[in-house]
Amino acid sequence: MRGMTETMTVGERVAFYRRRRGMAQVVLAGLVTRTEDWLSRVENNKIELDRLSVIRSLADALDVTIGDLVAEPALLDWTADSGVRTVPALRAVLMNYGLAIPALADDGDEAPPSLDDVQQDISEVFDAYQASRYGYVTGRAPLVLSAALRAARSAGAEDSNRANALLALAYQSAVSVLTKLGETDLAWIASERGLHAAEEANNPVVLGSLFRCVAHAVHSTGRFQDGVRLVQAAANVLEPQVGSRAEDALISVYGTLFLTGAVAAARADDRQSATTFLAEAADCAGRLGRDANSMWTAFGPTNVAIHRMTAAMELGDVQIAVDLAPRIDATALPTERRVRHAIETARAYTARNRRDDALGVLLDAEQLAPEQIRHHAISRQLVLSWLRNHRGARSAALEQLAGRLRLV
Repeated sequence: MRGMTETMTVGERVAFYRRRRGMAQVVLAGLVTRTEDWLSRVENNKIELDRLSVIRSLADALDVTIGDLVAEPALLDWTADSGVRTVPALRAVLMNYGLAIPALADDGDEAPPSLDDVQQDISEVFDAYQASRYGYVTGRAPLVLSAALRAARSAGAEDSNRANALLALAYQSAVSVLTKLGETDLAWIASERGLHAAEEANNPVVLGSLFRCVAHAVHSTGRFQDGVRLVQAAANVLEPQVGSRAEDALISVYGTLFLTGAVAAARADDRQSATTFLAEAADCAGRLGRDANSMWTAFGPTNVAIHRMTAAMELGDVQIAVDLAPRIDATALPTERRVRHAIETARAYTARNRRDDALGVLLDAEQLAPEQIRHHAISRQLVLSWLRNHRGARSAALEQLAGRLRLV
């Protein structure tokens, strides 16, 4: 269904799939314990669906995925960075059993890449991801993952741990962009394989990083409560190693794991777990005492504040999110985090009918990261809702933004 409903709002997609199921409004409304009038207002864009917990209940009732209702996966534009082979090339690597299973390997006379080269390539991909260069990451990730698989397969006993650690991170780099593009099934496959490699690496930092990766992949599929349970189990594994002398990298991945859990809990309407996870993350940030970027986590007090705001929105605490938004100074964080905060701010302002403010925030963010704004489901849905609900003549800025996002 990719592309068929790309210019529909979430409410319009609910109506689209409801009709495909031959279901009356009163029936669907009953299945999600809402009124027929509420559903009618949703489908006619009178009520904006901005909480994933509600969207998931509708998706479950319609027997579709959350991605079907929020128009994911998104079609990645071809750019000079991406080339003309994007997600399908990454899928091909993940499905190439000659790479994944040593017994089926057929490298011929090709020499395996050095671990130093693989490490450098992985660093470049993560750096590009944090710069919101999704085309570059998607174009490079298949090559980097393929190289990491060949390097791990040929590594001797003395290099085995390092090779497995790099392979785990190569899988994580693929997961990072796959989840951004809504390719949740592929992300799950890559995260599971990455976790297996991390378990073989004998490196708690890499293991913690992949725990977070798997948790993110799980809750990106809409399995929010599963994500909560996974985070708690992973935290229990890591906790004995996060002592008073733990290195910054371990504290960072441990703290970021709780941030992932907090958002999953909020989307599951589990306020208690969300609050607990945020408190644990804040404690880790306090131990660091600053914003850092160990293992590309961008972890620190500012990222905790951003996730606190996101959790508030997911729990329906809109005014709390609106109050938090201007207090968060994300300018020192990587571009991806800065723009993600901007998207959440625009979402909060829209919920309070401050659409001009929201548009201004989104336009500023687009200057920083056009690819992120183009492909993020929330930014696309915000612009669509502004188009549908705008009274009078639309501003030139809104029309032009909608054009750049291919929504008109």
